[in-house]
Amino acid sequence: MSRPILEVIALGPRDARAAQDGGADRLELVTDMAADGLTPPLETFTAVRDAVDIPVRVMLRATDGFSAGDAAALAALCDTARALVAEGASEFVLGFLTDDGRADLTAVSALAEAIGPRARWTFHRAIDRAADRDALRKQLADLPGLDTYLTAGSASGVDDGLATLLAEAGRSDEPGYEPRIMVGGGLQLKHLPVLRGGGISAFHIGGAARPDGWTGPVDAGAVRTWRSALDA
Repeated sequence: MSRPILEVIALGPRDARAAQDGGADRLELVTDMAADGLTPPLETFTAVRDAVDIPVRVMLRATDGFSAGDAAALAALCDTARALVAEGASEFVLGFLTDDGRADLTAVSALAEAIGPRARWTFHRAIDRAADRDALRKQLADLPGLDTYLTAGSASGVDDGLATLLAEAGRSDEPGYEPRIMVGGGLQLKHLPVLRGGGISAFHIGGAARPDGWTGPVDAGAVRTWRSALDA
């Protein structure tokens, strides 16, 4: 089995360096965790880009929740995405739903076009709020660049989503299920044996990398604990 991927949420270059020092394979770069992670300023991306040499996935999300907003808000977010690409960003995180819980194809397709066909991107935990997870995957199956779903299997977290995660991992050869499952959202060390046993090989942590909570920075030692557990 290949070495599992460990992705860590970073808010800036200090977090980024600590995550890399602890053994993270990739960063999710955001701002404003009080709103569950929004698009960071361009200067934050460039500082993180220059601070580390591991991949950085940049959040594309302007407001709390899973709505892309009106046409003007979506256009502004697409402009931001293009500016990030111009500064060297090539990996992103995004995900929007319509009011009835379907994938917002207008918004997602517009952003996929803005970042370009060579960019890689994650559809984030909006899938855990979808009315129909299977239908959402099939809606998005043909979009270029989608290579990961960040999911807990349930809106309430991994404890309640384990069965769903394992079932979806077993469908990787079906249309819409080819993207990698990256587990995050209430993920704990105790979950790793069963998830790894089910063939899942990508994991995402945020608060677990911060012993002092979101008011404190990423701690390399905390990340190292996860790295060691995944490599055991």
